[in-house]
Amino acid sequence: MEDKPIRVLACGDVEGKLSALFNRVQAIQKKTGQFDLLLCVGEFFGTSPEAENEWQQYKTGVKKAPIHTYILGAASQATVKNYPSVEGCELVENITYLGRRGIFTGVSGLQIAYVSGQEAMFEPALAHCFTSEDLTALVVPLINNSKFRGVDILLTSQWPRGVWQYGNNPEVNTKTCGSSAVANLAEKLKPRYHFAALEGAHYERAPYRNHTVLQEKAHHVTRFIALATVNNPAKKKYLYAFNIVPMKVMDPSELVKQPQDVTENPFARSAKDDTNRQKTSFSLAAEEEPPQQFFFDLNRKQGGGRGRKRPSEGEGRGRGQYQDGGGDRRGQPKQPRRPPQPSGPCWFCLASPQVEKHLVISIGTHCYLAMAKGGLTPRHVLILPIGHYQSVVDLSSEVVQEMEKYKSALKSFYKSRGERCILFERNYKSQHLQLQVVPVPLDLCTTEDIKEAFMVQAQEQQMELMEIPQHTDLKQIAPPGTPYFFVELDSEEKLYYRIQRHFPLQFGREVLASEAILNIPTRADWKECKQSREEEEECCKELRNEFQPYDFAWDD
Repeated sequence: MEDKPIRVLACGDVEGKLSALFNRVQAIQKKTGQFDLLLCVGEFFGTSPEAENEWQQYKTGVKKAPIHTYILGAASQATVKNYPSVEGCELVENITYLGRRGIFTGVSGLQIAYVSGQEAMFEPALAHCFTSEDLTALVVPLINNSKFRGVDILLTSQWPRGVWQYGNNPEVNTKTCGSSAVANLAEKLKPRYHFAALEGAHYERAPYRNHTVLQEKAHHVTRFIALATVNNPAKKKYLYAFNIVPMKVMDPSELVKQPQDVTENPFARSAKDDTNRQKTSFSLAAEEEPPQQFFFDLNRKQGGGRGRKRPSEGEGRGRGQYQDGGGDRRGQPKQPRRPPQPSGPCWFCLASPQVEKHLVISIGTHCYLAMAKGGLTPRHVLILPIGHYQSVVDLSSEVVQEMEKYKSALKSFYKSRGERCILFERNYKSQHLQLQVVPVPLDLCTTEDIKEAFMVQAQEQQMELMEIPQHTDLKQIAPPGTPYFFVELDSEEKLYYRIQRHFPLQFGREVLASEAILNIPTRADWKECKQSREEEEECCKELRNEFQPYDFAWDD
């Protein structure tokens, strides 16, 4: 991967002064060239009538942000109304709300961790506050990876408490400033850059070490930068420009170089600190909860999904409305819910008269397996929920569990035939979830070849396919209603693309059919691979018999 620096702008509290911010950005870009992205921490929205009128101009398209802008969520109850979903979404063109907390990883490998809002002081937490569970969900999947060295950038609205220790002093009230939980988070995530706001001050701390000298091997340093409010009267700095090469592609010896002004870690522990941490910081023990507890709770306050008419394409040909998932309110236990009902004929609801039942291979309690119509290969199948669900992120836990059982059974089945298992889902212009499962012979290519083929073809079509950390659930970054494309490789590596506007409907098939993988480019379009009903029945019967020894539903 090319180690070309990424040009980044970071900004403090915008407080609704969008035109002032973007005019300044345009002036900088005119002078120094285009930047790749703008990261905003602190309070992005304002509460004045002027601020709300200005936002309407961006919502209606009268004005447009001149750069890809990523923002944090509300830092006060007054601005919560501006965020339609706690899980993150594109608010308007070029302005994206990252979400409550999580990791954003671009195709360049740049890894940005983020936490919105302020630390909750009591339960139940208000909508603009984060909890210890939020931070645990963010940290645990990362530090459980033996290869984890830190993140490139950490975005928080609050300062980490005590960040000024061993360093230069800020112009803030250090008795009340900052969050101990954010300090603990920064210590665990070891960001190369950490940005925060809310204090109305500019503070660029001397870089600090992330290792103990002579006791641990050298790590990279962290630079903490707090930024002031846009257009503040005192003209304090609110924009910070920098270049960064992602840690993932940096030479290790370059990464760990220590600048002359480096200081000790301000979050170094003492016995007194450990006592305080038990009261104020999040725990990483997580009481041995199962891994799924470390993912975003997407059923807390869902919304923001945009309905869209379709006809569906690909294997699905029914007509209907785009369905959004429902959920419960924050602080209330999730109630079991029936899957939403299709608004029109559905080709994949098993109870529907439109289902081509001669293609069914196996039927479980919540899911079923069907031979793909016009499949890439004879063993190309679909895992589908029996009830009507729009996408994987809409599924209830029992459906997910059975879907995982089918995935495991298919992996074993393909392995016995010298094939690796590749899965993909396109949640765009589709009505009913179809998890495509395609076997690729081991002797044709490696997993890395398949991953590279997806990345290269995505880049050619100007799509940023990003890699999801291994222990991160898809629900963490794609709330119900989000159009996306998702790939899971046999190595358990996961690739994700948030569909913005148009998306090539046959993208997954085109990549796998390409010369680099299956080398059957003429089969990229399913419509060109149709068989007669008699041929389909014969192929399905043969596949059903082959799969039977691996079919747990048969045993049940």
